[in-house]
Amino acid sequence: MAVLIDTPVWPWRGRLWSHLVSDVSYDELHAFVAAELGIPRRAFQGDHYDVPADLYDVAVAAGAQPVGCRELLGRLRGAGLRLKKTRPAASAG
Repeated sequence: MAVLIDTPVWPWRGRLWSHLVSDVSYDELHAFVAAELGIPRRAFQGDHYDVPADLYDVAVAAGAQPVGCRELLGRLRGAGLRLKKTRPAASAG
């Protein structure tokens, strides 16, 4: 299992968040989240789950590997699981 989690430093709605990914498959990630964290599938963000800081230790205790955000992104890209961000279309003007 290669589920990775970065440090909860990403602020949103008054809380800090981590990113949880798999560098193996989305199926592995969904199974881990459902079994270990109870986060609903609808919370999937295309290639990761956002995990609130209060679940960080739970995720690590369940087997998620703590890594820095750069390593997390690099391993996600290396596995071919990183979704490319779409840019807004340029307006003809």
